[in-house]
Amino acid sequence: MADYLAKLLHKEAFDHAGLIYGVGHAVYSKSDPRAIIFKTFVEKLSVEKGLQDEFALYSLVERLAPEIISKERPIYKGVNINVDFYSGFVYDMLNLPMELYTPIFAIARIVGWSAHRMEELANNGKIIRPAYKTICVDRDYQKLLERNA
Repeated sequence: MADYLAKLLHKEAFDHAGLIYGVGHAVYSKSDPRAIIFKTFVEKLSVEKGLQDEFALYSLVERLAPEIISKERPIYKGVNINVDFYSGFVYDMLNLPMELYTPIFAIARIVGWSAHRMEELANNGKIIRPAYKTICVDRDYQKLLERNA
């Protein structure tokens, strides 16, 4: 498996792009929290569909890819899987036609892309890296029916 991943990076396998798709993210260098949550659902679905061996293969790539990439390429921060690493596997388990994979990927991001672009335009084209700092006062949780309108 490690040899094949190295061939991917050297543009000697698959589509010769030099990438391991679903590995790496521009912002999440330690981990993609979305991927961590998503993986638990993917594992359950793989059990339901009898595809545990395939899930184990994905898990192996998830473990090996960061090691191979760090050996093959100089990187200044860590690299891990992102939320899309398991997406194609899920689409396959759901028996979705492959022609829908890219549109589904895009649909899931249109709102975020649009908001990001509007923010760039409002800031004279400056590239915006999203960050969040709350200005709210901490409050105890209150059940919905007990809240004031």
